[in-house]
Amino acid sequence: MNLADNFRTRVVLLHSNDIHSRLEHAAKIASFIAEERRTYGSDQVLTVDCGDHMDRMRVETEGSDGIVNVDLLNDAGYEVITLGNNEGLTYSYQTISNAYASRARFAVVCANLHESATGEQPEWLLPSTIVDKNGLRIGIIGVTAAFKDFYSLLGWEVSDPFEALQAQASRLRDQVDVLVVMSHLGITSDRKMAESLRGIDLILGAHTHHLLEEPIVIGDTTICAAGKFGEYIGRVEIGIDPVSARPLFRAKVVPTSAFAEHPEAAAIISSHRKSSQQRLSRVIAKLAEPLPARLERESPLSNLLASGLRRWTDAEIGIVNTGQLLGGLAQGEVTAGELHALCPSPINPCKMTIAGVDIRTALEQALLPEFIEKPIKGYGFRGEVLGTLAIDGLSITYDSTRPPMSRLVSVAVNGAPLDDERLYTLGTIDMFSFKAGYESLANAVQLTYFLPEFIRDVIADQLLNFASISECRQMRWRDESK
Repeated sequence: MNLADNFRTRVVLLHSNDIHSRLEHAAKIASFIAEERRTYGSDQVLTVDCGDHMDRMRVETEGSDGIVNVDLLNDAGYEVITLGNNEGLTYSYQTISNAYASRARFAVVCANLHESATGEQPEWLLPSTIVDKNGLRIGIIGVTAAFKDFYSLLGWEVSDPFEALQAQASRLRDQVDVLVVMSHLGITSDRKMAESLRGIDLILGAHTHHLLEEPIVIGDTTICAAGKFGEYIGRVEIGIDPVSARPLFRAKVVPTSAFAEHPEAAAIISSHRKSSQQRLSRVIAKLAEPLPARLERESPLSNLLASGLRRWTDAEIGIVNTGQLLGGLAQGEVTAGELHALCPSPINPCKMTIAGVDIRTALEQALLPEFIEKPIKGYGFRGEVLGTLAIDGLSITYDSTRPPMSRLVSVAVNGAPLDDERLYTLGTIDMFSFKAGYESLANAVQLTYFLPEFIRDVIADQLLNFASISECRQMRWRDESK
């Protein structure tokens, strides 16, 4: 980094990313932002967020449709944010529009998202913006990861982020002193961006949760990122070289653990917690008997989910990992809040067309402790470990005394032997299509995703189906060695 000895700070840029509704950390960050403003003045401090501030695993976010996150961003004085996949892909188009359109007091920028129906951006979404701070004109472009198949199901058209970036950079470059990209693309794409696109001074990264304690400098571009969950906030001092007139950066990340929660932010969280708990207290169903869930073997609730995925996708077979469920359901009333607590993952139903041999491989793996106890991170998964496989439309006999990957004795699909060469339709979850967990299930030759529904919506639907509740108690795996 070419820092002149007479570096003079013109603007302090504070950046967060991938907070994932760790709301207490957002409240601590708000305290740091307030202190920086007291020190430097509002005209010299610019605060931005690079996406995935929202995460529906959190009760306050789920119960408010993301409005608690918008309120926290407003209260902390953020001026620009971009959208991550947790904003763009876990809410319907209308719900996310409602959260930002009339409530946000900041600019929402994302150059590569447009309405499918019109090809235009909604009024609340901009491709870029220019912020004037302490006499510096700072151009800010936002881009997000292009999950085309998913966005198209929600009414969005997502374009190539690099093409969108280049168009905005070309338009803004002569109008600004500093050109910043808020990138929800990941570190690999950020490096490629710095190497291949001209005119970008600063990239603020997100999506892959990378923490850059020291910035990366590639050519004339500086890359910064602040990790995940609000454990750090990024701080970039911006100056201008008096000779070349090029921007200079002095960057670091600041740990947030020692900060106190900002009182106003804490009050916002508390208020939304109460209203969200009230909203999620609505009764979904009433159970005459409990539906237990087990991680290491099949159980009624996991079977119910497998059956629901089969029905939801109109498939021959249903398969889901038991680790999706963090608990079972007791006898009596079942509320929306209980379903959210036991199945918090923003994971969608998926229909696969897949060969029998790939199903067989996954079933063999589901008998092994190294798969059942395998920790899983990312891919929308909000549990701890993978778990075994719950199934529907299959009946299996196995021998637990046999060697690993040779334990299946017989597998029947709706009464007929599983044919390794045949293609089957499988109702399952989108996580498996990303080669996560039972990786052979990513070998599907055709995929259909179902959005915006989550698998907890599938469970809610199943709880109203008396036949499914009765059938889920029937065991589908039988160990002939016992």
